[in-house]
Amino acid sequence: MQEVYDFLRKCETYFLTTMEGDQPRVRPFGTVDIFEGKLYIQTGKVKNVSKQISENPKIEICAFDGNNWIRVQAIAVEDDRREAKQHMLDAYPELQAMYAADDDNTQVLYLKDVVATMASLSGEPKIIRF
Repeated sequence: MQEVYDFLRKCETYFLTTMEGDQPRVRPFGTVDIFEGKLYIQTGKVKNVSKQISENPKIEICAFDGNNWIRVQAIAVEDDRREAKQHMLDAYPELQAMYAADDDNTQVLYLKDVVATMASLSGEPKIIRF
């Protein structure tokens, strides 16, 4: 998990894919955190991405650092605890202008059943599961 986290942090921006009916939806994301041994992402409940994850929690993430890339398949599970939200906001203080741990909008989700594939143009892909 740490290796996946480190790669996504290094990239700063990754692309999150959800489904809206039978249409894939992809958008740039930038939040990733480890809290209580789980990998988390963050969004706002008012956003379409939140509604899409609620309807179908299967997501995929993709990021590229210029030489290597990662593809992450996972199930996104909401954690509505204040502590989880605050941990994310502490990791990204710039978000505190838009989000608060006690508002009705901040949403953090941990990833479960993760299968991450790290790859490059040379060498064999590395599979990480957690």
